[in-house]
Amino acid sequence: MNTNKNSYIIIYSSVMVIIVAFLLAFIYQTLKPMQDVNVALDKKKQILASLNIRDLANQEAEAKYQQVVKAETTVEDGLVLYDCQVDGKQKYVIPVRGMGLWGPIWGYVALDDDKNTIFGAFFNHESETAGLGAEIKDSRAWQDQFRGKKIFAADGSLAIAVKKKSDVKNPQSECDAVTGATLTSDGVSLMLRESLGKYQAFLNK
Repeated sequence: MNTNKNSYIIIYSSVMVIIVAFLLAFIYQTLKPMQDVNVALDKKKQILASLNIRDLANQEAEAKYQQVVKAETTVEDGLVLYDCQVDGKQKYVIPVRGMGLWGPIWGYVALDDDKNTIFGAFFNHESETAGLGAEIKDSRAWQDQFRGKKIFAADGSLAIAVKKKSDVKNPQSECDAVTGATLTSDGVSLMLRESLGKYQAFLNK
């Protein structure tokens, strides 16, 4: 075959593309089960983190999850809820999702059995700015300030919010925003109100 012909170049390129595509598909299919396991384990660790159980090795996290999370249930409108027991006490973990400054943010909020007091919280993000918006994940101290906050006001309305320190008027339900990350903090606040609001019928029972 004349390697200088255009037909040779087209055939060669086509064959190489097919081979590379096949190899990539094969690698993807081979690694996918492991990726799925890792994604599931990471989710379990995030749920445990909302229950103030952190820094566990993979096997420890798996065992602790099975011990603590008693059931994954569905309430009205298909909303997922995690029924948990920590030190013999009932906890409810609710997933929350929203938008930050640059992309999706999400997390889990654990409630005491009164369905009003936050037991713990964990937040994550896809692309928030390191040292600023990314602090919603990286700063445990920032997440810990949610502990003990009430999600409802005395009149039954949602009161949980994230605000600038100077704007906090109700410390029972309002948390300080991340310094220098107003839009990300606003995103967390809106995420909490919208996500928890969907569960209000269950939480008010």
